[in-house]
Amino acid sequence: MTVELAGSAERALQSRKFAALYAQVQRFYAHQMQILDAHDTERWAATFTEDAVFELPSLPAPVLARDGLAHYVRAGAARQRRAGGRLNHWVGMLDVQPQADGSLHTRCSALVYLTPSGGSSKALYAYVMEDVLVRTHTTWRTAHRRVTRDDLA
Repeated sequence: MTVELAGSAERALQSRKFAALYAQVQRFYAHQMQILDAHDTERWAATFTEDAVFELPSLPAPVLARDGLAHYVRAGAARQRRAGGRLNHWVGMLDVQPQADGSLHTRCSALVYLTPSGGSSKALYAYVMEDVLVRTHTTWRTAHRRVTRDDLA
């Protein structure tokens, strides 16, 4: 009986640890997407590692490093301002897989929707986002992101 209680206590502890980790990752994505939607380019790029790789289906080659990410997002923000309206991102269906090296492999759905000035929101794209997150100091950062679009798969 003692073994049963010890095993049960260990499973409960591991479950609580994973729940706390999962909540951290959810907060990370909420923060990352909110600053992206606010066009806070430098803060958004800072949520990635210095040598990050960002793969998007609409680009011929991956975007490399924070500088490349900031440039890519600045250009997109400028296009959006000219077009009017507001793009927003929603992340859900999150799966988190801790790795032996301390990194996390995540997979989630991401929905991009447009809210035109004075109009109703409309979903534009559904994506699958697969990341490798690494811990740096007190926060998570994205080391690698691969985005695939459902309609292009």
